[in-house]
Amino acid sequence: MPKRVQDALDAWGEGAKVFSLIRDPKVLRSLSPSAIRGLVLKRGKQGPTASMPAQHAALFQWGYHRDQPEMAELYRRAKANQWDSDDMPWQLDVDLEDPTTAVVPVDFLDWDLARSCGIHLDERERGRLLRDFGAWALSQFLHGEQGALYAAAQVTEAVEFYDGKLYGATQVMDEARHVETFSRYLQTKVGKLYPVQDNLYTIIDALMTDGRWDIKFLGMQIMIEGLALGAFGIMYRRTNEPLIREILKNVIRDEARHVHYGVVALREHIKGLTERERNEREDWAFQVAMLMRNRWLAYEIYEEWFVGTISRDKWRQFILNAPGAAEFRALMFSRLIPNLREIGLLTPRIQPAYEKAGLMRFFEGPAANRLGERELLS
Repeated sequence: MPKRVQDALDAWGEGAKVFSLIRDPKVLRSLSPSAIRGLVLKRGKQGPTASMPAQHAALFQWGYHRDQPEMAELYRRAKANQWDSDDMPWQLDVDLEDPTTAVVPVDFLDWDLARSCGIHLDERERGRLLRDFGAWALSQFLHGEQGALYAAAQVTEAVEFYDGKLYGATQVMDEARHVETFSRYLQTKVGKLYPVQDNLYTIIDALMTDGRWDIKFLGMQIMIEGLALGAFGIMYRRTNEPLIREILKNVIRDEARHVHYGVVALREHIKGLTERERNEREDWAFQVAMLMRNRWLAYEIYEEWFVGTISRDKWRQFILNAPGAAEFRALMFSRLIPNLREIGLLTPRIQPAYEKAGLMRFFEGPAANRLGERELLS
């Protein structure tokens, strides 16, 4: 069987395996259209734009009652901590193939494992591959931030709390600044932009087209922003490139507020749901967590570098066992799982599914509202 046919079947099988885990038919109906558009039709790779039909009600608050002090404090902090992308040290030279200043360090990948998987690269080619990994990761950050920008605008309209609307407006500004900054870095320092990853497109499509404000919160504030916070943290710790470190330091501070906002908004809301409604959201969150886990397999790099040379399965094993990739996944889920516990969507009913996925080891970690800035940047 030709390698390209094998790869296509592998991709279909991988997507089918993720969705075979869905137990709630309402979750299946909710996510399936987005999965078809993202994983099957690959809408994120079909052109420079994509259209997603938004469905939500804009809720007005004519009383203007300030009844959410924790959100009000987030709003105060957000106003006090705005920053300007133009103030970043853009004059610094960036060489992403230099192992001393690469966004992705040389020990991110296991080069002995690479050879056993059929990947044979000389030193210069290794530097180029690491550069492309950095470009790929930053590209996905950028695409996620664009999704966050539009989702934050929707949430600001739809959220039922007046203080939440005020804070939400600051998040829209934050996300616009993140899009501006990552785009500028990729254009002026990297010179390369990868397309949106299919799983990320599926998740963004699902939350943008869902009319329920709490699903938008859950998908963006808890899932995408929570995982991004972990990814930003590991890159900040591992890279020696001074410009991206300065950018990430500011972005991490913003993202910490965004995730905290999601925890505050959903914590009480989830308590008021019926058991059926809570179970649906719990299953939805688990399914999105599985999609997010597969998001970091970097098949776009495989398709550029190795398609036709090694199988998609060999590439997957190489990435899954890469030291840096494993560290990425661990830190991302160490941020996400405690937040799901905090808002009430990690009950004993769903815990066996997370245990089987190897994610319950993060259960006892601190939730977003208990994390200090120093810990996030350490």
